[in-house]
Amino acid sequence: MAIKQFKTESKRLLDLMANSIYTNTDIFLRELISNASDALDKRHIMSLTDTSIDASNLKINVDVNKKEKTITISDNGVGMNKQELEDNLGTIAKSGSFDFKQQLDDKQEADIIGQFGVGFYSAFMVANKVEVLSKKVNTDKAYIWSSDMEGYEIKEASKDDYGTTITLHVKDNTKQKKYDNYLESNEIQGLVKKYSDYIRYPIEMMVETYDYKEDGKSEKVTKLETVNSMQPIWKKNKKDIKQEDYDNYYSQEFFDYSKPLKTIHYKVEGNTSYTALLYIPSTRPYNYFTTDYKLGLKLYSRGVFIKDEAKEIVSDYFRFIRGVVDSDDLSLNISREILQQDYQMETLKKSVDKKIKATLTTMLEKDRETYEKFYDEFGGQLKYGCYDNFGINKDVLIDLLLFKSTKEDKYVTLKEYEERMKKKQKEIYFASGESIEKIKKQPQLEQVLDKGYEVLYFTDTVDEFLTQIIREYDGKQFVSIQKADLTSEDEKKELEKKATDTK
Repeated sequence: MAIKQFKTESKRLLDLMANSIYTNTDIFLRELISNASDALDKRHIMSLTDTSIDASNLKINVDVNKKEKTITISDNGVGMNKQELEDNLGTIAKSGSFDFKQQLDDKQEADIIGQFGVGFYSAFMVANKVEVLSKKVNTDKAYIWSSDMEGYEIKEASKDDYGTTITLHVKDNTKQKKYDNYLESNEIQGLVKKYSDYIRYPIEMMVETYDYKEDGKSEKVTKLETVNSMQPIWKKNKKDIKQEDYDNYYSQEFFDYSKPLKTIHYKVEGNTSYTALLYIPSTRPYNYFTTDYKLGLKLYSRGVFIKDEAKEIVSDYFRFIRGVVDSDDLSLNISREILQQDYQMETLKKSVDKKIKATLTTMLEKDRETYEKFYDEFGGQLKYGCYDNFGINKDVLIDLLLFKSTKEDKYVTLKEYEERMKKKQKEIYFASGESIEKIKKQPQLEQVLDKGYEVLYFTDTVDEFLTQIIREYDGKQFVSIQKADLTSEDEKKELEKKATDTK
């Protein structure tokens, strides 16, 4: 069969796919494994209505050949016939997964990952030639599609089993990129763990390991092993997970060997469905107040890793939260790298924020000791959230704030302060200083205390500035003891009476 040339427009689009749309070459493996997972899903779904289709032992295999400079991704999924190879690979942005999903009736569920039909072409970021050998399930003939980006050809070929094998002929190194790194098994295994660890099917690779003998000696061997976890902890039933399992995942993923203060594992179903596993750390990271600190939320879509530091799904005043959000409903762009800014993302963010606040509120009300430990570490972040953007979020956070007060030098909420206010007290009094000890030496403090008023200690540099933004709580103005008018209404009337009598 003669080589078919891509049309001029298609060649430009293909070049764009390989060199512009994807900003990180590492994700080529994620895209190809996701496509393989879709092929396995299709075979499984077809087997439900066609008993002649065997859907047992479905898996993906990844192989690296340094000598031949090839990377091979194989699956025993549904496979493709000649026409499907022509349609799906010869036509850029034609998605077989999308078409398949469209054909399902409403009662059939399919967790199909790729629907844009462009992920396959990310292979050309690292390969100068790509071959796709495929045999469709329950057919006799196999075909191979091959391309060097200039054109493509499809030939009849030989293949014993059903499914698809993609072979990437890796590019030579350039000054800008060392493509040979992708020919290291450890590098490929690391990419599988990062991007495709929770693909539901086993991903097998030949892995170098050590075989230990009875005499204590060991020898280096190569074994076929499953290198992905398949089911993430957040997808498991909560009743089957021990706190130790949550803690182990936390320490492994976020490199924090202190146990988290609080674990939040929940699922939301609705217009934007998602599962979240969130953690409140017990201590501040050493670099928390530096530009090196990275937001601790990871984003997945249908178990496929999308990005670290997903600041789009949580407000900055909760930036101390670490964990994972996995949604089936996100609108991603075609490269699955950048989130579309739409109502779904805003809905997701509001939902995550709401859950975090509810958890903190419950902790404050029912486990005060734990909440105060949290506040010692991250209370400043809540204060920042109150005054950031001219106090737009103050109503969300103000009841989570704590201040030490003259009432036993213990933490108090503004609500608690208000409930203890004297009957005719109209203002919330505060005293600012470097420390509680220095504030206690201020002569004005004693005058206020003599009147029976409780005073909040403002020892953080942001505290007094915070009151300038929030100004009041439940109609009560914040007033510094330096400016407080301690004359009661009765005393004012008495003074006015005396002044009148004098005249």
